[in-house]
Amino acid sequence: MADVKAKLAELGWTLPQPSQPVACYVPVVQTGNLLVVSGQLPMVDGKVTATGAVPSAVSVEDAKQAAAQCAVNALAAIGMHLNGDFSKIKQIVRLGVFVKSDNDFAGQPQVANGASELMGKVFGEAGRHARAAVGVNALPLDACVEVELMVEIA
Repeated sequence: MADVKAKLAELGWTLPQPSQPVACYVPVVQTGNLLVVSGQLPMVDGKVTATGAVPSAVSVEDAKQAAAQCAVNALAAIGMHLNGDFSKIKQIVRLGVFVKSDNDFAGQPQVANGASELMGKVFGEAGRHARAAVGVNALPLDACVEVELMVEIA
């Protein structure tokens, strides 16, 4: 597995400190060889970077970028759980992407591509995954997108 931090840097991303939970849950649960990562918001330095509904308050392109930020934050949570040893990651199994959407918006897959494309660029073939892209009327902290993740580890 390529060095995740180096690959992210090459793509213009910095692996942040993991976000603290905003409610009563843990960031990552391991069961057997699967890691389930709690929903991640587009947080940078403790602040949500994109709020409101897509596309009226946040453009599809900005929401796609926010979804990529969510994916980076999920990787930060995984890194904390694995004590920085990203070499244990075998496969990105599933992404769940929730998009705060205007009632007539049906472009959730395009927003979700921000997270999916990032995983592909970072992990190559091991980054290919199953996915759900769902429109919702509200998300925590008024975020425009939230991403959850399931990962197989060695």
